[in-house]
Amino acid sequence: MKPKKPTHAPMPGPAAEEAHPFPRERIPSIRRVMMPRDTNAFGTIFGGVILAEIDLAAAVEGHRHHSGRLVTVALDSVVFRAPVHVGDLVSFFTETVRIGRSSIRVKICVWAERRFSGDAASFVTEAEATMVAVNERGDPVPVERPEL
Repeated sequence: MKPKKPTHAPMPGPAAEEAHPFPRERIPSIRRVMMPRDTNAFGTIFGGVILAEIDLAAAVEGHRHHSGRLVTVALDSVVFRAPVHVGDLVSFFTETVRIGRSSIRVKICVWAERRFSGDAASFVTEAEATMVAVNERGDPVPVERPEL
């Protein structure tokens, strides 16, 4: 199966967000409300919390193409574009960029719907992840399409 051509997320800022609004027509791989336990000393959400969710969202996307074990071998091109705050509803949108023999490359775009601001949403983070299909010993195996 040939994956669809990726659509890259816009740069942040009012002009980009007007030109490419929050993708309400798409279903995110993960949605999560950020809680006080996720904050750093400056009161914003730890980058590591966002990275953990990016990793999980990439696995959700990868399992659309492989029903077995997947491991993350790389998180590349991670760009934190805007802070995330307590109470933000954060959506992790994914799309498959490439499927190799044993690997799956996933693009992740992260949007935060700002608390108490109506429909305001900000493009906050983007990344690409490479997942590899492995057997129980951790050896790479060919990607196998899951049974539907």
